[in-house]
Amino acid sequence: MKDILEVVIKNLVDNQEEVSIIEKSEAKSVCYEVKVAKEDMGKVIGKQGKMAKAIRSIMKAIATKEHKKVNVEFLD
Repeated sequence: MKDILEVVIKNLVDNQEEVSIIEKSEAKSVCYEVKVAKEDMGKVIGKQGKMAKAIRSIMKAIATKEHKKVNVEFLD
């Protein structure tokens, strides 16, 4: 799942080297903390948070197949 999230995020930003994804796993849930460059944060979140919602929806669909819950957080 982390690989798919990384591909999506890296295709949205200009500074691909600045992308950092930290995975925190528990029994039935996974939390991803995404950090990007400050100038790319707007691209990842999108207008009114629509891009962030879309990314979370994709990850939830993938997690459902693996019988897990997923949370994606975008950090400054």
